[in-house]
Amino acid sequence: MTTTGTISHLSTNELVPLLDSPERPFLLDVREPDEVADWSIEGVVNIPLGGLSEHLSKVPTDQRIVVICAKGMRAQAGAEILAAAGIDSEVLDGGMGAWASTYEVVERLIAGATVLQIRRRGKGCLSYVIGAGDRAIVIDPSLNVELYASLAADHGWQITYVLDTHLHADHLSGARALVERAGGELLLSDADPFGFAFTPLRDGQRLDLTDNVGLTVSAVSVPGHTEGSTMYQLGNEAIFTGDTLFLESVGRPDLADHAESFAHNLYRSLHERILPLSSEALVFPAHYGTVVQVRAGELVTRTLGELRTTLPALFLDETAFIDWALKNVKDRPPNYQRIVRINAGDEDLSSDAAEMELGPNRCAVAS
Repeated sequence: MTTTGTISHLSTNELVPLLDSPERPFLLDVREPDEVADWSIEGVVNIPLGGLSEHLSKVPTDQRIVVICAKGMRAQAGAEILAAAGIDSEVLDGGMGAWASTYEVVERLIAGATVLQIRRRGKGCLSYVIGAGDRAIVIDPSLNVELYASLAADHGWQITYVLDTHLHADHLSGARALVERAGGELLLSDADPFGFAFTPLRDGQRLDLTDNVGLTVSAVSVPGHTEGSTMYQLGNEAIFTGDTLFLESVGRPDLADHAESFAHNLYRSLHERILPLSSEALVFPAHYGTVVQVRAGELVTRTLGELRTTLPALFLDETAFIDWALKNVKDRPPNYQRIVRINAGDEDLSSDAAEMELGPNRCAVAS
């Protein structure tokens, strides 16, 4: 007598804590190999839907199984194949499309302020809410502006400033929408070509939250990734580096068609603006790559001192750095030109915004 397996469903929010648990499920991705190679959840086993029936021996029968595809339809078909073989499984609702918009929050007290790190595991995007007293500053918000408004309200904060570290190319900024939703002042560098109203940042400008607690604009421009790339400091204990310095590499200099000159600027920004800061400062970038380990409840960060001794790009002299940076950049983010136009205010946001963001971030130089 054949026993039919059960099919249930799992949300991406429910999947997140399972990834870091001892009972981590078996992740079965039934997309085609090229899709998985381009973008996937770490640790998946790829068995394309068309060959699943012939490779059921690769699927464990003593482990929780989550079936994944792009949007959920192929995963449902894969789960039905497993069920016919008596294997229980769960379909990841919305697939990788939903994974791209899944958020988690980690909180820590730093330099007298509460720092919330909001991360999208599916995109490797990081944004921040920094609050003290009854005020908060938001850095690099995504389009899910309700999340930031809710987090501020839950902590009793009024959002007073909204910042982007630069003109983003791989994901859509929610900065303008957040100001419309929750108020606050939009502050940006006028070295990037934004086409809407904002307050220009000044080098050394201090954005006060409460007495003796504030965020300092330590450089209006740390050019290299973009002309207006801007760094923010929270005391001497934390720096928010945008796409200038990552935990695994540095920002790519080729997104504005001036790769060589931007690479020189990037080298100088790193060595003149960032690396002289305190070795104990925690580095908070705007993205992280697949080689960065992410665990529930732990901040994605490292000290500047650690990065000085572990990132090969920081050991190079300027000539070698330029050569390395230009040789190691990969394919530009899909739709990046259109995303830039939208973020700059030159094109209206459309209903296909979520589709434009699908895929990993590609803002770092490959290392």
